[in-house]
Amino acid sequence: MNARRVLHLHSSFDAGGKEVRCVRLINAFGSEFAHTIVSAERGAMAAAKLISSAITVDYPGNFPSLVGSPALGRLKELARAMAGFDLVLTYNWGAMDAVMAHGLFARSLGLPPLIHHEDGFNSDEAERLKTRRNIYRRLALRRASALVVPSFRLERIAREVWHQPARRVHRIANGIPTAAYAVLPAPDALPGLVKGEGEKWIGTLAGLRAVKDLPAMVRAFAPLPPEWRLVILGDGPEREAILDEARRLGVATRVHLPGFAPDPAKVVGLFDIFALSSRSEQFPISVVEAMAAGLPVAAPQVGDVAQMVAKKNAPYIVPKGDEAALAGAFAALAADPALRQAIGQANWEKARESYDEGAMLAAYHALYAGAIEEHGPR
Repeated sequence: MNARRVLHLHSSFDAGGKEVRCVRLINAFGSEFAHTIVSAERGAMAAAKLISSAITVDYPGNFPSLVGSPALGRLKELARAMAGFDLVLTYNWGAMDAVMAHGLFARSLGLPPLIHHEDGFNSDEAERLKTRRNIYRRLALRRASALVVPSFRLERIAREVWHQPARRVHRIANGIPTAAYAVLPAPDALPGLVKGEGEKWIGTLAGLRAVKDLPAMVRAFAPLPPEWRLVILGDGPEREAILDEARRLGVATRVHLPGFAPDPAKVVGLFDIFALSSRSEQFPISVVEAMAAGLPVAAPQVGDVAQMVAKKNAPYIVPKGDEAALAGAFAALAADPALRQAIGQANWEKARESYDEGAMLAAYHALYAGAIEEHGPR
């Protein structure tokens, strides 16, 4: 059987949580599908290097831009570019014009089924969703085969705010190969950074974007004793703002930004505490990775984080925007090795029980293949 052709329309294909999940699905499904990947942010394609060389994948340079005025002519051009595929997969607000184009022209142009994925919001909607965007999403999604969300909060928003019918909304929790995180990494597992004898690390995996509020993490970290280091793994435009805050607080020699970690399983176990400082999250896969590595988590109460971690970890999930409470969580965990171990063990057990990738892979495959089969041959 010929590989079924899947078109991926991303807001960005840099190596963040949703992009890495997409790559894991692409690699896991193997030769069953051939993939065409487009990013709304031209050049934001760092996740492409994580795709197996055995996979058939194309990155067209002439695909119509996903960004622009939602004029009817532009939307029709986008719709025409979807013809000839077996399935269209769209991701987040940056691809919503493509969803609208599909909704308007799917019948007249005989387009394939479309499944949209919503994983969260950027800083412009971190505090409050925009009414016009909510209306636009509601209209655009009316002919989508499915809407996939990873969190309970997004499921509620999809149903109550975007008025999506229950049959269309699929909550699929992010999963990882939990066993891969159980091996303790070597102290030099991170290129250019070695964990020294007696050092303790607070760490995070995050795109260096404003919504992650990483300068707040630096401020919460700064009062800790000198044996503690802050290690932020990721790339993005906020790098200098983070370093500026570290210099301002006099902790620049203890704050490290080694860049993106292509294989988190090989490095997350170097952390002693995993941290978030985000203004908005939904179901952050980095928290699952930390749990699978047996770490305690200190984070604001955003998205599903409080429900994701084990009950023993609950006191260290603090109110969103409360930097003093986050600093207190850091200090309490840093001061008590036995507490860190007990919480880490509980998180490890929950990760293995609830967040292994097998269930996630099966759910996505069933959804994608089912949509193609229901639509029938081109």
